[in-house]
Amino acid sequence: MENQDINLLPLFNKFITESAKGKRLKKNGKRLKAETVDNYRYVLKNLQEFITDNNFEFRLRPYNKLDSRAKEAERNYWKRFYRKFTDYLYLKRNCHDNYVGSNIKVIRVFMNYLKNEKQISTGDFQKEFYIIKEEIPVITLSFEQLQFLIFDSNFKASLPHYLEQSLDIFILGCTVALRVSDIFRISPKDIEKIGEYYYLQNKSLKTETVTRVRLPDYAVKILKKYEKQRKNHRRVFPEISLNQFNKNIKTLAELAGWTYQIGKSRTIRGKQNELYPSGINESYRFCDLMSSHVMRRTAITTMLILGMPEPLVRKISGHSSNSAAFYRYVNYAQSFIDNEITKVHQKLEMRVIT
Repeated sequence: MENQDINLLPLFNKFITESAKGKRLKKNGKRLKAETVDNYRYVLKNLQEFITDNNFEFRLRPYNKLDSRAKEAERNYWKRFYRKFTDYLYLKRNCHDNYVGSNIKVIRVFMNYLKNEKQISTGDFQKEFYIIKEEIPVITLSFEQLQFLIFDSNFKASLPHYLEQSLDIFILGCTVALRVSDIFRISPKDIEKIGEYYYLQNKSLKTETVTRVRLPDYAVKILKKYEKQRKNHRRVFPEISLNQFNKNIKTLAELAGWTYQIGKSRTIRGKQNELYPSGINESYRFCDLMSSHVMRRTAITTMLILGMPEPLVRKISGHSSNSAAFYRYVNYAQSFIDNEITKVHQKLEMRVIT
């Protein structure tokens, strides 16, 4: 039979280019986010390295042009590709389940692009690529920890200026439940005064959802301080890279004394593996695991702990009613769980005397 192999790397490059230039759109007709296209590029890089290291031919034979024997051979080829590529990511690159799963998800999207947009008969073998996922435990600040950061004036006074700025941004993030990208983009026009109250209105960079949340006094003071300092600037807060901001958050938590050990684990092919800091045979400290993600999780968790109904919390956070992601943020503080289970125990132990 005539060789009908199609080299897939050039087509993957085309897939990325069309996605970046807006020639390939979402199902709703909107352009793909730059972050999504960047993810495609990372997967291409992994594929290129895998192909080189394993001398693997990354190709496709149009399924509709194959006889029954060749179709079975093609199915076995894609099974082999899936096994070898995931082995490479796990064993050679030491990747965890979510990262491997995200790579396979992109490859499935690429194969669907070949089928639906380039009319290439793929055989739909990509449907057999299993996307493994893991639920990563998230950390949030307890109610008491958040109160400490907001109201302990001595702690704030002890900080150098650059850490004080990061603390202010972090406190606001723990209050309004916005994504860190949206926090950094807050401009003076996003702050509205209606009557005696101030509101923060935001259109999410990621989801384009518009939210409005009333601000407490301490948050108003933070915003007014920076708005005054940066008069005539397009952004309220000074520019800071996300990497540096995360480093500053870890330092703040360490200075606050949150250095108790806390486990960190990830799954590889569904098996839980305990992780340790490089060169140290001890568990991670709480402060080591702090990052910008803690802001949004803390805000959502605090609202729920203090009794705000879930639909209202979702409205503020911008999550849809059926959003699975919303429930990943719901991480009740242990002290709250302890208090609630104590109430249950007390009721169980009550004696009703007749």
